[in-house]
Amino acid sequence: MTSQQEWDSWMFPKALTTSPVPEVGTKAPTSQKVSFSNEKPTVITFLRHCGCPFAEKTFDDLRKVAGKHPEVNFVAVSHSNKEATDKWIESVGGEWDTHVVVDADRDLYAQWGLGVSSLWHVLNPVSLYSVYQLGKKEKIWNRPTESGTRWQSSGSFAVDKDGIVKWTRVARTADDLPDFQDAMKALGIEG
Repeated sequence: MTSQQEWDSWMFPKALTTSPVPEVGTKAPTSQKVSFSNEKPTVITFLRHCGCPFAEKTFDDLRKVAGKHPEVNFVAVSHSNKEATDKWIESVGGEWDTHVVVDADRDLYAQWGLGVSSLWHVLNPVSLYSVYQLGKKEKIWNRPTESGTRWQSSGSFAVDKDGIVKWTRVARTADDLPDFQDAMKALGIEG
């Protein structure tokens, strides 16, 4: 990791044309990168950049739920490049029962309505305090950012086995984390 890579993560990325966020009850966007099984529902989360403590917490929460529910596909999408994503996944303890997809061009993000965020989204006082609390309470601190942008917004979705969106959770701020138990309930799965 170089200081230039860290600096680059603060540069505002090229804005992509984003589709509207899929609404509950509509067909989920399809792509060659992510397909939905006719046998299992899917929980998909789009992470902030690799190195972000909020991305790490989200991924950790996703892995914990995935370990309890083999009847569901769990997918995490990273917009950092493959090398940086693989290195980050290893540093946070591995994939476990999830599948990680790399979307370095952020096309999937845009397809799911997740564009670039604002200065307030990333650097508001509550988010800054939350990152400190996350480090202090759970020992999840910033890690080096080798690829990706701090301005990409995040979000999570639950899709049933027929490809219908059952739950959406788009982050309002960087520290606004999804509750995957809500995703499971929306899919009709308890526990």
